[in-house]
Amino acid sequence: MIVYRLYTTSIFLLCGVLIVNSICPFGIYRVPETQEFKLILSSEKSAIADNSTCKMATSCVKSRYRTIDGTCNNLNKPTWGAASMPYARILPAKYGDGISSFPKSSSGCPLPNARELRFDLFPDKARDNMDYTLVTMQWGQVVAHDMSLTASVSQTENSKFTCCNANGNFNENTYTNPNCAPINISRNDPVYGPINKVCMDLVRTDTTKYENCTGPFSPAEQLSAVTAYLDLSIVYGNTKAKEIELRALDGGRLKSVTRDGQEWPPQDSQPEQTCDLLETPQSPCYAAGDVRVNQNTQLTILQVLLLREHNRMADILRQLNPHWSDEVIFQETRRLLIAIAQRITYYHYLPNILGYENMVKHKLIYSNALGYVNDYDSKVDATVFNEHATSAFRYFHTNIQGILKKYFENRMMAGFILLSDHFNNPTVLERDDGYTKLARGFTVQMEAEGDKYFDVEVSERLFKMGNKLGDDLRAIDIQRSRDHGLPSYRDMRAACGLPVPHTFQDVEKYIPPESVRQLQQMYAEVGDIDLIVGASLEYKVPGAQVGPTFLIISTSQFYKTRVGDSFFFETGDPDIAFTPSQLQSIRDGASLARLLCDNVKGMMNVQSDVFKKISYRNPIVSCLRLPRVNLALWKEEKL
Repeated sequence: MIVYRLYTTSIFLLCGVLIVNSICPFGIYRVPETQEFKLILSSEKSAIADNSTCKMATSCVKSRYRTIDGTCNNLNKPTWGAASMPYARILPAKYGDGISSFPKSSSGCPLPNARELRFDLFPDKARDNMDYTLVTMQWGQVVAHDMSLTASVSQTENSKFTCCNANGNFNENTYTNPNCAPINISRNDPVYGPINKVCMDLVRTDTTKYENCTGPFSPAEQLSAVTAYLDLSIVYGNTKAKEIELRALDGGRLKSVTRDGQEWPPQDSQPEQTCDLLETPQSPCYAAGDVRVNQNTQLTILQVLLLREHNRMADILRQLNPHWSDEVIFQETRRLLIAIAQRITYYHYLPNILGYENMVKHKLIYSNALGYVNDYDSKVDATVFNEHATSAFRYFHTNIQGILKKYFENRMMAGFILLSDHFNNPTVLERDDGYTKLARGFTVQMEAEGDKYFDVEVSERLFKMGNKLGDDLRAIDIQRSRDHGLPSYRDMRAACGLPVPHTFQDVEKYIPPESVRQLQQMYAEVGDIDLIVGASLEYKVPGAQVGPTFLIISTSQFYKTRVGDSFFFETGDPDIAFTPSQLQSIRDGASLARLLCDNVKGMMNVQSDVFKKISYRNPIVSCLRLPRVNLALWKEEKL
């Protein structure tokens, strides 16, 4: 039992007027037991019919291969999980006007300022996690990007607009454009105040309202521009036009260019609009299935890795099956690479996040499975919960490191770069062996600790574009959750079947007292606490990297992502399934370590579980000792 001296406060908040009365009782906190819970499978997804204008109904024919836009994965519900469809919801949207405006406090006043919440509750501090490497965080971003993209309205119109000017001041759109939701910054802000930055840009997410999918008095539902499935749409795109644009249309390969003996993605057609601070129009600025490919260097490393692996396997399959057409080689390679990525995600990555025992118990994974796992359920909609994409999975922004370390093959440090110097500019990867040194780096360097602290590189310098300061990622996370009308922390705990706090003293059972005191200073009522704020501060569930509220949301989501995917790699459906020997080879040989060995020039040794720190239990070994998927099992005799 841990005993804290508490200084609780009673607060009255009337639209910005704060009155504080302090008292000084003692509080007691007992470390929680692992929560028992049931998965959340139903959703309050807006009632948009399959023939809505968001996505026209499709006549489905069962196929061995996935569609590129996610349609027809479920033959009875063709648009479930498809790109450009609304997110699902666990709870109905909580808009101030019931339609689209930001949620309000119980008094009817605006909720606390997002920047001030971040600054007080989620301060800057560098703390390393002692168990997991930085590639754990980075693979998490691959997973997040593969499942959701909340495209802003400006990305869907002919011309982009901003809600703040380049100097961080208000512009003509700030108060006149209904799609603007910038974060106001106090002139007393200790970081931005001295440079007179008073406006942090945020354009609202594209919704069913803007696409004319729902009536004028129906709640707005945000659209995801990508499929909900783990189908590597980040590599292959979400439309047929994008797929064709990325394909070489020869030998099943994806387009690439070779420089200095290494393979790179093709150049973006409009690099000056996609990438920042390019030295010349020819400076590297990559095109891929996802528009965020150049966002940060380590994300780009994994995008390049997946491109190289596709082409490596396509070349081998072409040699094994010279009678296969370009289309067959492409689809079989895509199918296999998706299976490898799903194996890595579910059996290697997610147990570190959600807890191995938790995943086994709720049948997200099957320990020592032999043969097929036929758990597809056509009644389960894989569509991503808004609460997962816009809140629960954004918790892991706390794991971001601002200093990215480079390493030589002997694991001696070779230097470092600052994350903020290379947002949307991957040039560093093609200089001084940068790709290889940084790829080694995220298998050696530890990710930041999962807690309330954030690295200054993302809390003050996000997308700074050559300026001294940039934006604040956690403040944007909070503002975005309000843009999406997410429910409150208390309402979500109730929906998850967890005990519901009614007073701030109740909250101390779930959140450390120091943070509860700060919450009480910021929020008038417990029921006003934002989901992303309260759940991010919870004590972690033993064996997991999150507290109980986010654990239930994300466990439920990844169950849906698996069971609602008719193409999930372990299926025994005879029209879709790998052969038993192929499936076993995927289970035995698919690993991120193997992908790094096969596709990173100069990587000769690596620990077998790259998500975990190097140790005597997880030592660095020769790549020759790591198993790989046996592609000879895909050799097909010509009939």
